[in-house]
Amino acid sequence: MTTPAQFASLGVSMPVLAAPMAGGATTSAMVRAAASVGSLGFLAGGYKSVDALAAEIAALDDVPAFGVNLFAPNVINVDTDAYRDYRDALAPIAQQYGIDLTGIDPAEDDDGWSDKVDLLLADPVPVVGFTFGLPDASVIAALRRAGSVVVQTVTTAAEARAAADRGVDLLVVQATAAGGHSGTWTPHDPPADVPLPDLVRQVRAATTVPVLAAGGVATSRDVESALAAGADAVLVGTALLRSAESGASVPHRSALAEKARTTVVTRAFTGRPARALRNAFTDEYSARAPLGYPALHHLTGPIRKAAARAGGVEHLHLWAGTGYAHGTEQSTAAILTDLAT
Repeated sequence: MTTPAQFASLGVSMPVLAAPMAGGATTSAMVRAAASVGSLGFLAGGYKSVDALAAEIAALDDVPAFGVNLFAPNVINVDTDAYRDYRDALAPIAQQYGIDLTGIDPAEDDDGWSDKVDLLLADPVPVVGFTFGLPDASVIAALRRAGSVVVQTVTTAAEARAAADRGVDLLVVQATAAGGHSGTWTPHDPPADVPLPDLVRQVRAATTVPVLAAGGVATSRDVESALAAGADAVLVGTALLRSAESGASVPHRSALAEKARTTVVTRAFTGRPARALRNAFTDEYSARAPLGYPALHHLTGPIRKAAARAGGVEHLHLWAGTGYAHGTEQSTAAILTDLAT
């Protein structure tokens, strides 16, 4: 199986690619390691300042094939009363870490969208990806004119058709088994739980745009199944969380290594559906959290950072896909190579 022509022209020969994981898990070293074995990795532009993203891009100036992934604006306005109720409900846990949440009002920013797009137009990178929403056609066209391959995350055939109509070069077809945030454009109405191979077939029937499959890919058999269903390549994220190059926190790595927890889809941490290892926080707050992104992300951020510093796992966002127990502590290069074998 060969990679899509757009990637093959960049020297990418491996059909197993490294997905972007925002929040620190994806590192420049991980992306570089992927390129060293003929794969391609994505820097995660979400949650970073434009200056920090520029520095990461500069660190890869000698790497011929890599991508940058951005959160496309899709703010979920939170109900004010629901936000205040949730903030009050979080107070007991916040107090355990000496944190006062009362001064944190809803923040509904766009993650520096315009500045990051301007950066990628002024200093083009080989591949640009988007998730959470679909950018304007003018943005996609401008990036393509600048020489970047444009990739869009979709979670349904309908999203795939809309992205194809807007002129993207490739689609990341993400199943619900994926760890971390769902790329759905409609968080209030999450996509159905469709196995990745079936979702790939649905998208392939709806559009002719090349497909990168993602979500729950943890073994070489998963890779084979996705490719057999019509994917041109696959993306893996959770499989790399314990790798030598991962920036995942020590408690996150420890929880993944236990291999004893189930995963749940929750909006308790960020106000947007995301798959994580079940812990005390998800048990207590999943049913109580309102929709509201990025307002809840900013609200729970101090708690999550404090929990990570304390080394605890029960109040931490332990992002993980359903196949997380297959993860190892090998190098990124070795993990990608094994999955492609």
